Amino acid sequence: MKASVGIAIDIAASYLRKGQLVGIPTETVYGLAGNALDVPALSLIFETKNRPTFDPLILHTASLERVIPYILSFPAPLKTLAEKFWPGPLTLLLPKAAGVPDLLTSGLDRVAVRVPNHPLTLSLLQTLEFPLAAPSANPFGYISPTQAQHVYAQLGDKIPYILDGGSCEVGLESTIVGMEGKQVVVYRLGGLEVNQIEKWVGPVQVQAHSSSQPIAPGQLESHYAPRKPFILGHVSDLIAQYTSLGKKVGVLSFSTNYPQLPLENQRILSLSGDLREAAQQLFSSMRQLDESEVDLILAEEVPEMGLGRAINDRLRRASASSQG
Repeated sequence: MKASVGIAIDIAASYLRKGQLVGIPTETVYGLAGNALDVPALSLIFETKNRPTFDPLILHTASLERVIPYILSFPAPLKTLAEKFWPGPLTLLLPKAAGVPDLLTSGLDRVAVRVPNHPLTLSLLQTLEFPLAAPSANPFGYISPTQAQHVYAQLGDKIPYILDGGSCEVGLESTIVGMEGKQVVVYRLGGLEVNQIEKWVGPVQVQAHSSSQPIAPGQLESHYAPRKPFILGHVSDLIAQYTSLGKKVGVLSFSTNYPQLPLENQRILSLSGDLREAAQQLFSSMRQLDESEVDLILAEEVPEMGLGRAINDRLRRASASSQG
């Protein structure tokens, strides 16, 4: 089986109703979608991604109203965020209703929910009688896909259909937000900036720690990583260190060109220093370097502000397995 790629919502819906999986576009990254209420479909997601079942999935619906049947309550601060930022790159962690499968939430008592902001996928969700579970459409731990072709290259022989919605506008996974008591907490930094959230609910606690027992999706330490060694640090020093060892290095930089290296071995996220552009380019640039003929990839952090916090989170996790 090789996946077909197209824009036919009816074909995607037909496969999903049969319990099969489909690649779908969102504004953040492409998702591997299946019926969120169907345990065999959920099992197939974990199996296809080779994702550990202790890492929960996100439930996607078409609107705030459609979330209500799957939750027990909606704390006021979180409902405010939903009203302001849905559809958009925001996932909320809410007390789950009885009908939500334990496999979706990894046995936890809260379910992660979001309304994605992509016209094709919103139309698909409106068509379906059930919500979708849709983690990123890539083998577990690898770089998240931001184009239909990325999904095809990685999972095209495991799924029947990929909805092609073009390049993802945001390029980083959603920000995950919940509450501990009366405190609003960010569990995963992502495409919605913390300062935007704080405008509506006041100061938040950022708890984007790595965990071997995550309480929200996407909290594992080593994640979003290329296959090649990925080393984070001061790029100029690293270039000197590794080229002296005879290594062919690739560089992922924020806005700097390193003239000592061939241009084809460099990916600059934003020449103008624009963090939104850098976020959009991050995963595709990592993927291009991983598929090139370099021996290892050197990278530098971006300014720790706005979306830069989420970009740096992904860079650190990509480097975790290479740097111990």
